[in-house]
Amino acid sequence: MLGILFNQNLIFGLVGGLGLFLFGMKIMSEGLQKVAGDRMRKILAALTNNRLIGTLVGLAVTAIIQSSSATTVMVVGFVNAGLMSLVQSIGVVLGANIGTTVTAQIIAFKITKFALPAIGIGTALKLFSRNRKWMYVGEVILGFGILFFGMQIMKDSFGPVKGSEELRNLLLVIGDNHLLGVLIGAIMTVIVQSSTASIGITLALASSGLLTFEASVAIILGENIGTTITANLAAIGTNLAARRTAFAHFLFNFIGVGYMLLLFPFFMNFVSSITPGEADFVVQTQQQAASLGSALGDKPFIARHIANTHTLFNIVNTIIFLPLVGVLAKLTTLLIRGREEEMEFHLKYIDNRVLNTPPIALGQAKSETRRMAQIALEMLDETALFLQDQDEKRIPGLEKKEDIVDMLQKEITDFLVALSQKSITQETSRSIASMMHMVNDLERVGDHCENLWRLGSRKKDQKVAFSDVGMAEIAEIAETCRKFLSFVLAAMERGDLTILEKAHHMEETIDELEENLRNNHITRLNTGECAVLPGLIYIDMLHNFEKIGDHTYNVAEAVIGRK
Repeated sequence: MLGILFNQNLIFGLVGGLGLFLFGMKIMSEGLQKVAGDRMRKILAALTNNRLIGTLVGLAVTAIIQSSSATTVMVVGFVNAGLMSLVQSIGVVLGANIGTTVTAQIIAFKITKFALPAIGIGTALKLFSRNRKWMYVGEVILGFGILFFGMQIMKDSFGPVKGSEELRNLLLVIGDNHLLGVLIGAIMTVIVQSSTASIGITLALASSGLLTFEASVAIILGENIGTTITANLAAIGTNLAARRTAFAHFLFNFIGVGYMLLLFPFFMNFVSSITPGEADFVVQTQQQAASLGSALGDKPFIARHIANTHTLFNIVNTIIFLPLVGVLAKLTTLLIRGREEEMEFHLKYIDNRVLNTPPIALGQAKSETRRMAQIALEMLDETALFLQDQDEKRIPGLEKKEDIVDMLQKEITDFLVALSQKSITQETSRSIASMMHMVNDLERVGDHCENLWRLGSRKKDQKVAFSDVGMAEIAEIAETCRKFLSFVLAAMERGDLTILEKAHHMEETIDELEENLRNNHITRLNTGECAVLPGLIYIDMLHNFEKIGDHTYNVAEAVIGRK
């Protein structure tokens, strides 16, 4: 028996075939994401509290990225960021379960003979096409070709052991013991980290005649539990709502598998009755168990039956649970108790778990950068108030905001560097470069605010007093800078690309104002209205406000893609 399991051709074929299958799926997913482009962000933006729309969104996104685990991990990130409620997230995850069955339906087609031509055509389009869209289509075709080629290698690797009576008896045990089949399916999915890949292995086994339809159904049900474990592992370290979302995914798949096992014969007959081909398919697969002369499950329609099992389980489960989304949310809240703790130094939007989905990752980086700009604006407001009232109670809050801005600069930059190393489009690459400039300039705005409040503290400590005119002038330039930063932040939120002319005018206004105020101060020095020491602090303050204007203009240039 061990000699059969450790057959060199079997191990090499299975490992190599699975590697090609997973690699093909990755290339295909990246190609589909590039073809979809910004549409993925628009799909997610369509989210409302309507659970049906949420389900359709989950279905559409998962059909593009080809992984329900990836979609669920992404949803966990959104819930963690507060972008999505628990009820919304459950609807999306239900849709993701259906979306992931698309690949299984495609690989059930008997088109493995077209795998090599697809690889050739896809490679030609990717390497030689000058049109970027066709290059991305080439990636999709290449991915499909490698995926099917991997499937064929896995299927062929089972050839040497097809005649083994020992292996046949071992696999018959799975058909007789449905719980064992569910356990094997769940473990296999956790190991390969992809329900589609484990379904590919199941299809290869069944198509080679080594698995009965009954055993395949049990394994498929287990794979639907296994795929939820990935999301639960990803939810470790996230907030309470995100952990509840991941657990809800596990809960409805687990409950679904539970009632499907109770209704197992009816479910098999239902799948067989709606699958075109052989009406007596189930009868034939049951007869195979008694037949030693023929391979188990070696029927021409078993691949389609298995794919339909996967799809129907998830459709039926979604139909049952969709009206019960609210109940499911309450149940997960009851089972996973706890109180949410507010984290000060907390990334609200970006999540490294979505780096494999560049369009979504880029959207998250933009949201985090807007948040950083909002904090920089709040710092400027607080700094201006401190310079007027010299209330020391403002300093701890300002220091905390400065630390958050520094943290955001580092984390957003690290995230963007990691994203730039993925397979991305040229447009995404340009957006990443602009955003890097943006976060650096916003961090410099924070630094100049820090310089200003430190100058304000020095002024207070040294009991230095500005004249009423000097105080009014500082308030004037502070308000001008605040309006400029607020204008650019609003443009970031709107995605307005027509702001450059007005931004240039506002930046020049600050420069001219700084120069005029400096000249006014020199005049006051000459007439004896101002002393030297207050004058030095005053000039330093003007310089920092002018620098805030410069960096704000740099942010405006990055918003429109000039930087």
